[in-house]
Amino acid sequence: MNNDLTGKVAYITGGSKGIGYGIAKTLLDKGMKVAITSRTLEAAQKAAASLSNDPSKILAIESEVSSMKSEAKAVQATIAHFGQLDVLVANAGVGHFASIENITEQEWKDTIDTNLTGVFNSVKAGLAALKQSKGYIITIASLAGTNFFENGSAYNASKFGLVGFSQAIMLDLRKYGIKVTTIMPGSVATYFNNHVPAATDAWKIQPEDIGQMVADLLQMNPRTLPSKIEVRPTIPGK
Repeated sequence: MNNDLTGKVAYITGGSKGIGYGIAKTLLDKGMKVAITSRTLEAAQKAAASLSNDPSKILAIESEVSSMKSEAKAVQATIAHFGQLDVLVANAGVGHFASIENITEQEWKDTIDTNLTGVFNSVKAGLAALKQSKGYIITIASLAGTNFFENGSAYNASKFGLVGFSQAIMLDLRKYGIKVTTIMPGSVATYFNNHVPAATDAWKIQPEDIGQMVADLLQMNPRTLPSKIEVRPTIPGK
């Protein structure tokens, strides 16, 4: 991918809020065209309307990443609307936090199906188009992908798995000219797990910071591939 992002097309899962929204905003500001998904069309459309009023630049799609059929339909809608796919950002995620004694089978399934299988579905759905464009896959993991914690069995499992998956496909896809990077943020000021961002979150990484990181990756010299990035707030102990 050359350094000029103008006219390139990105597909972002979970783009209606938080990190996904921050990435979408940054890429639009860089001249890219962006499709964002959410579990409900209403949420996707509301976010899209606040990002841009130009339908030639933004597309809102309802998709459930845990469903291969849904993801395949969403990716095809993106290509039908914009004519190509250059960047796939697998961002959608959920968090259920409880001890192994208390976490339910459904909470486990929802976490793995969204955070891990959901990324598999998105990548598989976009792969043919990304081979054509020699595009870029960026997965949004977490520091929880290498650091385990109490009550984190499901979340840790999903993010450890996502980091491993991302690094393995990075090796699989280099021969096609496709880059793969996984970004592993620490504390980010988002709506994740029902949190409502507030002024007290000023010390945290902001969604637009991750957006800028994605843009920097896309504009990096094609010979260079940062395959795994850990990012933390600068405040000590956070």
